[in-house]
Amino acid sequence: MSDPRRTSSKRVTLEEVARVAGVSRATASRVVNGVATVDATIRAAVQNAIDATGYVPNLAARSLVTRRADAIGLVLPEESRLAGDPFFETVIRGVMSVIGPSGVHLVLMTMDTNTRDQVVSDLRRGRLDGVILIHTDRDDPLPRQLIEANHPVVMSSRPLHPLPVTYVDVDQTAGGALAAQHLMSLRRNRIVTIAGPQHTSAGQDRHTGFLDAVADPDLPWTEGDFTRESGETSMVHLLRAHPGLDAVFAASDLMAQGAMTVLRATGRRVPQDVAVVGFDDSSAALACDPPLTTVRQPVADMAAEMARLLLARVADPDAPPTRVVFEPTLVVRGSA
Repeated sequence: MSDPRRTSSKRVTLEEVARVAGVSRATASRVVNGVATVDATIRAAVQNAIDATGYVPNLAARSLVTRRADAIGLVLPEESRLAGDPFFETVIRGVMSVIGPSGVHLVLMTMDTNTRDQVVSDLRRGRLDGVILIHTDRDDPLPRQLIEANHPVVMSSRPLHPLPVTYVDVDQTAGGALAAQHLMSLRRNRIVTIAGPQHTSAGQDRHTGFLDAVADPDLPWTEGDFTRESGETSMVHLLRAHPGLDAVFAASDLMAQGAMTVLRATGRRVPQDVAVVGFDDSSAALACDPPLTTVRQPVADMAAEMARLLLARVADPDAPPTRVVFEPTLVVRGSA
């Protein structure tokens, strides 16, 4: 049998891809155009045929037919939040795993004073087909602006204000409860927590889930911003106010890493003197000494789902909003 890959300079056609995949041209076209409703087995067969034949989509011709830019925006928090945070690197990889094979371009944008106007303008002028919003806060007007203009948008977390929007999240409340239940199972009874920012749904829900499971409304806590530096600052404050504490739940791995640095500097052993649990199961968890016990959210899978849902909304902007919520799991390591 001859190799189906072309050896000449002649452009491979979509018909040839369909023949190699054993599907109709229409089905092959749906896969190439990123239609999310195609069966996963068929999508894989078409993608294998694309790889085998060396097919390259004619993006210019496709844009004329579809009236699309074949580009989506990924709007990340302000640039100062991105440095050293593995969460956002994983999000980008997860999104690219879906849109890369479809030939859609990814435009990275960081939130600043001009970003909101730029996003709205790019969507209105057809330079972007849709956007994924990562970690918008309670008072951000951008989600509502996009929804009211019927632009395709997917959010990375539950909106704090009720909005008819598609979003992907982990059960943050259940994750906070998992952390609390684990620390209580270790017989820790002088527990403190470093909560995430309370102007975000992730910060609120992780905190609520933890407090409800502990059932102690007077539990000492401080508010961080998911960064390592805020974990350090919060841990210093909590140790001064509660020097006898024996357990810490930090609502992100980076905050837990910062807390462990302070604990070590003040002579506390982890986990013998103070047990520590984080949230995310990012690469920061493995960089801790000892490795961090943490609540895992499947960030790469969640990001891939965001991309699939956005492509589906681009194909059908009038489809009703979809909400996908993943389940968290506890990953036990050496810190608790």
